[in-house]
Amino acid sequence: MIFIVIDGLDASGKSTQARRLVRQLRLRGHSVYVRFHPSDDSWAGIRARRYLLAEGRNAHFASAMFYIVDVIRSVIKCPWWLHDHVVFVRYLMGTAYLPAPLDRIAYVFFAVLLPKPRHKLYLDVVPERAYRRILENREQREMFESLEQLRKVGSKARRLAVLHGWSIVDGNLKEEEVQSRILLEVTGSVHR
Repeated sequence: MIFIVIDGLDASGKSTQARRLVRQLRLRGHSVYVRFHPSDDSWAGIRARRYLLAEGRNAHFASAMFYIVDVIRSVIKCPWWLHDHVVFVRYLMGTAYLPAPLDRIAYVFFAVLLPKPRHKLYLDVVPERAYRRILENREQREMFESLEQLRKVGSKARRLAVLHGWSIVDGNLKEEEVQSRILLEVTGSVHR
């Protein structure tokens, strides 16, 4: 079983690229299990999303805590043994939303505690592009989806990615180019 994580800033293309990767792996005959976080099928994921739409320090803390519980629940409930590939969208970089230095401490804590992915892909997108995507595609913005928050969280997440050996994929490229780079990283080849 190959465990793959796709993470990155809000609106970096994580879900889009995960769907593309899953489709390509299935076309190659692999069985794939995919989880998106925060999930919409668990009480923790639903609460995390609810708090992400609120404002204030308490909502910030609550969204982070429910997100962590949601990821842990996904790890526990995942049918690891039934699939060739397991893909998680959002995993450890949720810690970048915590205040410093708690972000780094939480990252290390959960990196030790949770299963280790074979491929850790960080989609790096400039905050201005992410913000434009948010304005164009979302009816409601979450608490971290202002340009200021995208810059702040993006800087912390990129630092964590570099420090902890993530493969950094340029999320500013066209979707097809990002897909090709991810496929090359995961399978050693691009789609035909």
